Amino acid sequence: MSQLELGADHAAPARPLADRMRPVSLDEYLGQAHIMGPGRSLRRALEGGRLHSMVFWGPPGTGKTTLARLIAELGEAQFLSLSAVMSGVKDIREAVDRARAEPDRPTVLFVDEVHRFNKSQQDAFLPHIEDGTIVFVGATTENPSFELNNALLSRLRTYVLQPLEPEAIRELVDRALADPERGLGSEGLDMAPEDRDLLARMVDGDARRALNFLEIAADLARESDGRRVIDGAVLDEVTAHSLRRFDKGGDLFYDQISALHKSVRGSNPDAALYWMCRMLDGGVDPVYVARRLVRIASEDIGNADPRALELALNAWDTYDRLGSPEGELTLAQAISYLAVAPKSNAVYTAYKAAVADARDNGTQEVPRHLRNAPTQLMKAEGYGANYRYAHDEPEAFAAGECYFPEAMGERVYYQPVPRGMEIKIGEKLRHLRERNERARGEGTDGGQA
Repeated sequence: MSQLELGADHAAPARPLADRMRPVSLDEYLGQAHIMGPGRSLRRALEGGRLHSMVFWGPPGTGKTTLARLIAELGEAQFLSLSAVMSGVKDIREAVDRARAEPDRPTVLFVDEVHRFNKSQQDAFLPHIEDGTIVFVGATTENPSFELNNALLSRLRTYVLQPLEPEAIRELVDRALADPERGLGSEGLDMAPEDRDLLARMVDGDARRALNFLEIAADLARESDGRRVIDGAVLDEVTAHSLRRFDKGGDLFYDQISALHKSVRGSNPDAALYWMCRMLDGGVDPVYVARRLVRIASEDIGNADPRALELALNAWDTYDRLGSPEGELTLAQAISYLAVAPKSNAVYTAYKAAVADARDNGTQEVPRHLRNAPTQLMKAEGYGANYRYAHDEPEAFAAGECYFPEAMGERVYYQPVPRGMEIKIGEKLRHLRERNERARGEGTDGGQA
């Protein structure tokens, strides 16, 4: 069966409230003032009847589908819709055939979740966008730079949609409660201003979510003096098991993890705890947070406080033993400790420099004096000859010895910072490096005879 859809009657009462309340004009459209406000680029193009292919990138419930329908209506175009989740190349061909069957007017082909199409499916649109058969409008919650191939992306203009502000959500709720035809205005509902504000705040900028909650709340409204009331208790019941917006595979996922990591690095335990709680509230696996803390302990704290890594590992182990919600407290303890610990990326920087040297210098021979000599042949070849056993030297340090390949010479990757334990580590390394310089300056051959 074809997955291609034509425009629908949004006033039909059997349809969900969120669909019935879709704006039917630019004046009804809420939010996205950065592209749809007076004088803004997309609004000017639409008001001027200049249709062009585009992709809308934004979180759920921000008006991507609604905007695509408005574009078709304002351009007096045929509106066709595909869902990339359920469609294939056959459906794309059918849409193109329908567009060609209406040569006297443009066709807007809306593709929801366009990032779900693979490269060959995305390529199928290219000739029809180029020859003007269709005006392509895609919608995605994922970064188009990563999810759309370059050939398609180069033919589209990208518009970024933002979560709606609570004020815009509140206005939408008011409209739905007041509208007797498309909304709930004929159902005798009472909802106090503070409860409308509460609903507007709790949906994370998702207009569709707000209307879905409102529709369920209307069914659960309690009777009072002949009226049906939606109050805080009803909203609590409707939203009791609803998680905050947290896309476990998309940009929001990585944005929040980045905020957590940077808050710890910036020594702000309060912000770090907030982002951890946001992520947990949104449904992230706490074990992922635990793994991230282990990484932070090495990358951003390192030897400035070696206990940080131990504490992060202990928190992970304790969480595995206790589970949720008790074990999450150990993650909070680890996060707060890591945030206030002295910071050093010296090991991280040294590691990256060593990786670059290993990659860029090819296969360097191990110096003969550092090789093992388990056979007589190896000994005859000089393996292990003149090796200095550090424990037999003063301070257990073979001053002047070189442990790098001869062609490379000495390298210095690790530069301790003047914070925490690395203060003492730095002092020790400076002392040892001074001994190396003196030994080499005196012309010693490193003790080799």
